[in-house]
Amino acid sequence: MLVDLIQVSHTANLEALPRLVADHLRSVDLHDGAMFVVDLQDQVMRQVTGRGLDAGEGGAELRVDGTLPGRAWQRVESLAESGSRQGRRRWWTPITDGVERLGVLRTDVAEDERPQRVLGEVASVLALLLLGKRSFSDSYARLVRSAPMNVAAEMQMNLMPPPAYAGHNVTVGAVLEPAYDLGGDAFDFALAGSTLHLAVFDAMGHDTAAGITANVAVAACRNARRQGATLAEASRAVERTLLEQFGTKRYVTGILASLDTESGVLTWVNRGHHLPLLIRGRRVSTPLSCPPAGPMGTGLGLPVTVCRDQLEPGDRVVLYTDGVVEARDAHGEEFGKDRFIDYVQRHHSGGFTLHETLRRLMRAVLDHHAGRMDDDATVLLAEWRGGHQDDLVP
Repeated sequence: MLVDLIQVSHTANLEALPRLVADHLRSVDLHDGAMFVVDLQDQVMRQVTGRGLDAGEGGAELRVDGTLPGRAWQRVESLAESGSRQGRRRWWTPITDGVERLGVLRTDVAEDERPQRVLGEVASVLALLLLGKRSFSDSYARLVRSAPMNVAAEMQMNLMPPPAYAGHNVTVGAVLEPAYDLGGDAFDFALAGSTLHLAVFDAMGHDTAAGITANVAVAACRNARRQGATLAEASRAVERTLLEQFGTKRYVTGILASLDTESGVLTWVNRGHHLPLLIRGRRVSTPLSCPPAGPMGTGLGLPVTVCRDQLEPGDRVVLYTDGVVEARDAHGEEFGKDRFIDYVQRHHSGGFTLHETLRRLMRAVLDHHAGRMDDDATVLLAEWRGGHQDDLVP
């Protein structure tokens, strides 16, 4: 059934998937099948009906927090409703490619069956189908948005990699807010062999020009990296490109890092940015230290120092921008670095996946700031498992 579904979906658009999926599920006694995709802020999941400009017309909407489908999505496990309907029980299964959580699958199954394995297999295929369709579907983009998006956010969302990765001894997660009103924050990560490249950028300002600056910085960094540049050379390439385009009117701070996923050696440079944090076990080490060069685009000509740190299995390296720790409540109190670190530590050790930890962290930051950010807030977190590949939990 799954092979047949994949074959017939090759030339289907997003709008055709709900009918194709429901038909193929019924052929193996999985009834009333429906797909729901999560919105950009991981707050609600909307049904893909295939109708309307967003392919969701007439569909249901589910909250991520406080519902059984939301709990299945958060914990990445199939969950069944209590009770039955005409001899069938309703199941909710996370739609995930193994790392990125796209939404949930609803199915009704014979009450005496325990279909977790087959539902997991079906949901994995649906994840691949959705990932294949969303890159050219405006309908998908509309369905996962809950508010108008500014131009800077539109650029950033199409520039940055997916917010989740697991493999090669590492798990990576990233979050960025405000999702619909971004300014100059950006993150990037990519693999080349056994090397994981990581970067965060924070451009001056909070407007479309800041977004353009961040986009140019990410593109310049990737371009240099893919031509074999070292971290120091890549940061100089970013600076050179920004100076060519904007003179000294626009600049970005940033951390550029490379993690050897075999040895656990972290190599990095600091271009005027907040120092990375290292979370180890139940104790928090001091921030990693590296002499800063000037922000990229200022033309200060300061030396770029390359620093190295040896990670231990289970270490988590956190790159972030100032909007996270400097978010203030109505009384002017900052969210703060201590609260930030404590939140990551407590939730991740409490059995949540890395990506669920980051989702809850950003909800806490937003709540602290009464739901409206004055500055971009970005977190990029990488966990090194040190050869314990089977222990990776996306």
